[in-house]
Amino acid sequence: MKVHHLNCGTMRPFGGALIDGRRVDGRKSVFRAATLVCHVLLLETDDGLVLVDSGLGVDDVRTPGPTLARHWRLLSRPVLDERETALRQVEALGYRARDVRHVVLTHLDLDHGGGLRDFPHARVHVLAEELDAALSPGKKAGDRTRYPDAQWAHGPEWVTHEPHGEPWFGFDGVREFRPDVLLVPLIGHTRGHTGVAVRTGDRWLLHAGDAYFHHSEPTAEPHCPPGLTFLQGRMDTVRELRLSNQDRLRELVGRHGDRVDVFCAHDAVELERHQHRAAR
Repeated sequence: MKVHHLNCGTMRPFGGALIDGRRVDGRKSVFRAATLVCHVLLLETDDGLVLVDSGLGVDDVRTPGPTLARHWRLLSRPVLDERETALRQVEALGYRARDVRHVVLTHLDLDHGGGLRDFPHARVHVLAEELDAALSPGKKAGDRTRYPDAQWAHGPEWVTHEPHGEPWFGFDGVREFRPDVLLVPLIGHTRGHTGVAVRTGDRWLLHAGDAYFHHSEPTAEPHCPPGLTFLQGRMDTVRELRLSNQDRLRELVGRHGDRVDVFCAHDAVELERHQHRAAR
């Protein structure tokens, strides 16, 4: 299996180091735009392509109004570059949209499920409770922003999974999508949030979605910039489970970091690290 680490949506919210914690010219300035990404995996398998998350889609970029709420755009300040969409990057590798057979989602937030419309022939895998929340007819205003119906108005072929299964490195309820791709429930950010583990030789990659936001969080000395800490708390659905799963991810990295590489969806440092490793 060949794994590509893609950025399928750059966001530049104001706040600089308060958001991404990064130094520029040796200083942590707040008077600049931060950089967040949408870290997506493209897997070349023996029976077609698999996407892990889909980032922002072509229609999100061309006409953001119907799917990317105005207040979300003002806060997140997405770059909206069509070249960053999963579809255009798949095509740049010489494939067609139809070659993507499966999309495995960590969750259905607008910056994770936006590319679904670009791959209408793909089967879309998601935890059942996440799909129920996204398709609920009585969504409140916040959930209508989070789960824009227009992103799946084309009627995807949904494949739902329950958070029940086998143990995996201390995590329970792990489901097998295929022998080398597992769903690792990480409830908290949303009620149906899951990580996606991908076997690469004798190691695993764990895409932890939005289980955490900053690369320092799953370390022995956890840290998160105050702006991201605020956003995580504002956006989570089951806080105690989110915090508990962060502790479990920290334990996973501490005990099994030689076998499992953990990364989240929006940290640019982690994306750059994995792209550099892949290039080597």
